[in-house]
Amino acid sequence: MAKGKTKPAAAAPAGADDAGAAKPKGGRKRLVMIAVPVLLTGAGAGLWFTGVLPRMLGLAPEHKAAAVAAAPAAPVFVEMPEMVANLNSTGRKASFVKIAIKLEVPKDSDAEKVRAAMPRLQDLMQTYLRDMRPEELRGSAGTYRLREELIARANLAAAPGQVSDVLFTEMLVQ
Repeated sequence: MAKGKTKPAAAAPAGADDAGAAKPKGGRKRLVMIAVPVLLTGAGAGLWFTGVLPRMLGLAPEHKAAAVAAAPAAPVFVEMPEMVANLNSTGRKASFVKIAIKLEVPKDSDAEKVRAAMPRLQDLMQTYLRDMRPEELRGSAGTYRLREELIARANLAAAPGQVSDVLFTEMLVQ
């Protein structure tokens, strides 16, 4: 019986050691299975965003060419002749607006189209100014509204071309 008693006692500690050794080994395996892809992904992202990986893969010149092509060209400014228009006033006293404008266009080809449509553009702007009342031009809100309306009319007059902004170089309301 002594032999029977010693075997179960000896077997129990040996089994406990095997189970304890198996758990850390399996845990390390899981840790390596998770940590290696995460570290490789982090290193790849770091190399990509620093520009090392695109240069190694030969992608860097394409990115530079796309950046140069996407860079906006310098705008072109077209000066309009000075305009004086009488405003729509209800009193006996006449009101006038004197305005000098520069039109901002994105390309030279648009500038040529705007210059070709200049008589029509002046007519549209003069007609709009004659319909305005002096109080509509007061303050920054009035100037902003006038700018938006003149941009819309300029884009109508230079139809294939595009006017991106109207810049007031002089504006006098009397």
